[in-house]
Amino acid sequence: MVRPPTLVLSGARSRAERELVRQWTSSTFGDADADDGAVRVVPDDARELAGALDGAGPDTTVVPVRVVWPPAERDSSDAPALGDLLSLSARRRGLRHLHARVRGWSTSRGRVVAGDAASLAELRREGDRELGTPDGAGFVAFVRRRATLACDRAERRLTGDRYKVPRLMAEQIVASAAVRERAAGLAGELDVPVDEVLARTARCLEEMAAVQSPPAIEAFRSVMSPLHRRAWDLDVDTASLGDLREQGRRRPLVFLPSHRSYADPLVLAEVLHAHDFPRNHVLGGNNLAFWPLGTLGRRAGIVFIRRSFGDDAVYKFAVREYFGHLLDKRFNLEWYIEGGRTRTGKLRPPKYGLLRYLVDAADQLGEDSPGRDPLLVPVSLHYDQLHEVGALAAEQGGAGKKAEGLAWLAGYMRDQQRRIGSARVRFGEPISLRDALAEAGEGPSQLEKVAFRVAVGINRATPPTPTGVVTFALLGAGGRALTLEQVRAVVAPLRGLLGEEPSIRALDTPDGVVDTLSRLVSVGVVECFEGGPEPVWSIGPDRHHVAAFYRNGLLHHLLTRAVLETALFTVAAEGRELAHDQVLEACWDAALALRDLLKYEFFFPRKRDFRDELLAELDRLAPGYRSAPASADGAAELLGRAELLVAPGTLLPFVEAQWVVATVLADHEGALEDRGAFLDACTGLGQQWWRQQLLLGADVVSRELFTSALRVADNRALLGADADPGRRAAWRDEVAAVRSRLRRADEREHALRADVWGGERDAAGS
Repeated sequence: MVRPPTLVLSGARSRAERELVRQWTSSTFGDADADDGAVRVVPDDARELAGALDGAGPDTTVVPVRVVWPPAERDSSDAPALGDLLSLSARRRGLRHLHARVRGWSTSRGRVVAGDAASLAELRREGDRELGTPDGAGFVAFVRRRATLACDRAERRLTGDRYKVPRLMAEQIVASAAVRERAAGLAGELDVPVDEVLARTARCLEEMAAVQSPPAIEAFRSVMSPLHRRAWDLDVDTASLGDLREQGRRRPLVFLPSHRSYADPLVLAEVLHAHDFPRNHVLGGNNLAFWPLGTLGRRAGIVFIRRSFGDDAVYKFAVREYFGHLLDKRFNLEWYIEGGRTRTGKLRPPKYGLLRYLVDAADQLGEDSPGRDPLLVPVSLHYDQLHEVGALAAEQGGAGKKAEGLAWLAGYMRDQQRRIGSARVRFGEPISLRDALAEAGEGPSQLEKVAFRVAVGINRATPPTPTGVVTFALLGAGGRALTLEQVRAVVAPLRGLLGEEPSIRALDTPDGVVDTLSRLVSVGVVECFEGGPEPVWSIGPDRHHVAAFYRNGLLHHLLTRAVLETALFTVAAEGRELAHDQVLEACWDAALALRDLLKYEFFFPRKRDFRDELLAELDRLAPGYRSAPASADGAAELLGRAELLVAPGTLLPFVEAQWVVATVLADHEGALEDRGAFLDACTGLGQQWWRQQLLLGADVVSRELFTSALRVADNRALLGADADPGRRAAWRDEVAAVRSRLRRADEREHALRADVWGGERDAAGS
């Protein structure tokens, strides 16, 4: 029987590897040196492969093979050992001399893996589709790329999905006939030769493209693990990960986490690694591409993208084509939709630029491509405490952001050596990109609606933390120092509003509250005075912004209740006797007005969902109210049922920040041209009012909050030269009225606790 001709395309890089490939070929096909020449081992070299293909017939089978040196089995959450790094590194050309030694460490270490075979006829057909020509040097390069990718897939079957390795990225993208056709269109728009566009595209791709090398991934994990392993215990909700991993085998996943710390990508990568997900392509700013982080990170899957593209049409084209390639090949992506770390502790407004490139890239793919409909995965990364929170809080007051570099990295790693609680990782409900776009509808706000849906998913997945609950209590004390029982007097009803959340179960006991207070004392956020009959705790001097950072991470859990309380205060202030249905409609109108005022501070659900949530919250506040007989007290009677009023602590800082901005704007003449100088003026007025005790807390004075307030003014067309001064004054008065109602709510909340706070304080001072 005549054996069909076979070319074994060998990726062996050393004498030891060539010997392993020879042994594998002999055991698989028989003697490769037999006279019939049916099986031939060809090294992965362009010249030798071209010669072998030149005389091969269409029925020749090409079998790509590679030698893999996998590390020893260990728990997926363990840090890599030095031997593992050397074992993986032995595949690199510069370390060929290690191959024999690694093989000597364990006879099973060196493994030959074979990629899916293909006939030469099949390869020529596919080359024709991708390149537009089945012959010449372009076809040889195509076969080599196909062999590399086939061996990558085979290697993953051996090492697991953690190492999904793209190679020859720029060459593969630029060689595509579809990309060349789109490049020709761009060349026409720019009036430059198409070869110039392709060359510039290739350079852009080489600048940004990540190359996921297993040795580099393991080295990156080893080098960077001190940034998170010693600071936090990992608290991960794994319930949805099995289904998510299965979906990721059919379509690409786009992880969109919240951004609180420089360590966020490391924490998420560790979780996904431990659950056998392939390495994400993490999109980050090129401000972090300094040596050695940039050099190692790029080989570990980090895609360093320019912070601003400006008018560089070719760079934008390269980003879009890179996204399309990654989606089509089913590589997972990750980026931080807020565009930067939160300075206030709650989600920032999302940025839409990368989402636009994702949509455009997916639209360019064929209907049968798995990348046409990727899954968007909201991810919540939430921490009990952060070492870097002091710097984040300082930036709110106008302090400059410290430039990243080697000295900065060394200092950051030093800070991260102390244990400060848990890092909590939660995964929201995945969102089909196609479904999200369809639901958002056509129009200029389509991407904004998709991004807001992701943000809502992140908030829903974010658990409350003990530090968030305790700082909420202390910041609401009006500057008082509180005893343990006074703190618990707020924590207990707040704990009830938050439901049965395992993350804050420790606060059910006095010891749990004391432990949280002690951790806040240890980092200087809270101070404890122990010179009296019993200890008392208060926010430390100049630490209100830091405490507010932790409190603000809790607020989305209380938002609906806070809006309901404020709406009830609004209706009660009108003094009208209303029937049940009238009370509900009046509350709904007040809630919508508040929603519009704060829409750039919080992520509200769609109006129909928002109404349902308000009604559900009303049922929690006053069970059976909607079916009860009418009451002359109406809204005021409902407010009287509240064990704790959360509206002041939840909404007042943001309303007062908007009040500062509205006041400065009302006195401003003409267009707002210099926003920096305007924000300086707002900071000055805010500092003055804080010293005059006209603001609830020092955290109100925040450039980030002032910037959000400016977005409200811009949305209401109050910043242009033609803005009516009367409308600016009307906005100031509207905000002042809401502030007044929240202030009254704060006074009522303090009156409810007079026997615990004010009564004891007054008795002590009499």
